[in-house]
Amino acid sequence: MQAVILAAGMGKRLGEYTRNNTKCMVPVNGTTLIDRVLAQLQRLSLRRLVVVVGYEGQKLMDYIGPFRGNLPVEYVVNPVYDKTNNIYSLALAKDKLQEDDTLLIESDLIFDDGMFSLLLDNPCPNLALVAKYEPWMDGTMVQIDDDCNIVNFITKDAFRYSQIDTYYKTVNIYKFSREFSRNKYVPFLEAYTKSVGNNEYYENVLRIISFLNSHDLKALPITDEKWYEIDDKQDLDIAEALFAEEDDILRKYYGRFGGYWRFPKMLDYCYLVNPYFPTSRIIDEMQANFRTLLTEYPSGMKVNTLLASKCWGVREEYIVPGNGAAELIKILMEDLPGRLGITRPTFEEYPNRRDPSTLVTFVPAHPEWRYGVDDLIAFFSAHRVETLLLINPDNPSGNFIPRDELLRLAGWCESQEIRLIVDESFVDFSEDWETSSLLCDAILETYPRLVVMKSISKSYGVPGLRLGILAAADCELIARIKREVSIWNLNSFAEYFMQIFTKYEKDYRQSCRKFIAERRDFEQKLRSVSYLRVMPSQANYFLVEILPPLRATRLVMQLLKSFNILTRDCSGKGGFDGRQYMRIAVRNHDDNARLIAALKSLESL
Repeated sequence: MQAVILAAGMGKRLGEYTRNNTKCMVPVNGTTLIDRVLAQLQRLSLRRLVVVVGYEGQKLMDYIGPFRGNLPVEYVVNPVYDKTNNIYSLALAKDKLQEDDTLLIESDLIFDDGMFSLLLDNPCPNLALVAKYEPWMDGTMVQIDDDCNIVNFITKDAFRYSQIDTYYKTVNIYKFSREFSRNKYVPFLEAYTKSVGNNEYYENVLRIISFLNSHDLKALPITDEKWYEIDDKQDLDIAEALFAEEDDILRKYYGRFGGYWRFPKMLDYCYLVNPYFPTSRIIDEMQANFRTLLTEYPSGMKVNTLLASKCWGVREEYIVPGNGAAELIKILMEDLPGRLGITRPTFEEYPNRRDPSTLVTFVPAHPEWRYGVDDLIAFFSAHRVETLLLINPDNPSGNFIPRDELLRLAGWCESQEIRLIVDESFVDFSEDWETSSLLCDAILETYPRLVVMKSISKSYGVPGLRLGILAAADCELIARIKREVSIWNLNSFAEYFMQIFTKYEKDYRQSCRKFIAERRDFEQKLRSVSYLRVMPSQANYFLVEILPPLRATRLVMQLLKSFNILTRDCSGKGGFDGRQYMRIAVRNHDDNARLIAALKSLESL
């Protein structure tokens, strides 16, 4: 058995990373792609390695040398790498291809160590590793039959999104027998390049062979093995997260602040949204208007204010829609003078927008991080502030203060001339959610220093729309914020969601009731895990203490590495003082069952 690596390409899409190096010299977490694959190949007892070089070829040959450990290395040079494609690089190595069984590998890949074993342990002489289609994938796709025969190669021009359920992406790692190379692949390769040319892809030859109803080449679908093809900077960034070292992996994932759809096999338990809304009905209506929404300008603030007023029942002069609550939080925090009272642990977006010297922090003494209005009044009577922030339900504790008590706090704040900000982004997850919101003209008018913030991402399940609202009867404050946002601060999709939402309010109410039932069931199951102490919650997450000897970071890492489940390590949050806590979102029943099974399996740690 031998291996052939195609490494002649220029990798232009990687920009400065390949300005003076070929693609396989790009490091991922400090290790170059070529060093990684060479280490993997050295464990296989191969007869030789053949590397086809082109761009910066001499530099790569000098780097690898004639041997890598005990593995002899031979080179084939493509002198016209800038005018040809990988079919020509492989054609230059066709004689060597016919001399032995071959592992064929493209040099821009990073993959788990077990990938080669999948091929070598399989008795089929000719195999292509393939992966079920996922949105990040690009390039050659295949379709396979029930016996894993490759029945079609799908080129980019032939790709149809309507057929993605039938597609597999080639991983670009193959096993060819010497007989297949001699009798099938090389003869077709020679004929194809002679008639079509050299600026093509070697998979086109495999495509022709599959058209002949030949079952010489079978597909081997991978399952949980990790791999990535690195064509550009975004690919490199994702690969560094996928293959990060244990002490760095959480920083790389958390530092993305979202975009986890790029990791479709990962179950994201940091994701704080309603698992039962939006329903397919409202999604279908938005999809039906996708082309128009994509190609037309959204409305300005006047129209979007009207839509927000319609959806949340607040007068237009009392409400401002934002590009997510984050846009409104930034403006509000930078606009308010004086000291800000906060409760910790908390959602750090608010205090992060303030000078730390202006923060006055209340930390509940209760062992389950519970607190009420009397606790807040007592503390902030003794520690004077100009603005008081309350996240209700709180994040990450899940602590909840009912509306009647909130109004008592609002009355106290009025008497003390304190601005009260209530973030009720999670209030629709509370047991009495239909009567818990402060978004009401009468309430806002009664308490003119009250500001209500709401992220629409959370309970409405639409974080990709980037939509939030801020409401207050302080018309001067609202007008000032409207002047500070851009004229088109909302995109057309967020605008259209507000336009049609009221037609689906019944679905929304049902989704909230369904969620509350699921949270009750999930809480019961979480409490059955021996090493967790679960805090009560009225939000769509639970704060849990990790009991000794386990530590939160180790548990979060184990869930990610062993089960591809991402949870939030909260032990570093302000207020916890290093105590071991994590936050666990509530997802749908099947996802929650998967997490519970994973947690139970770790009870022996």
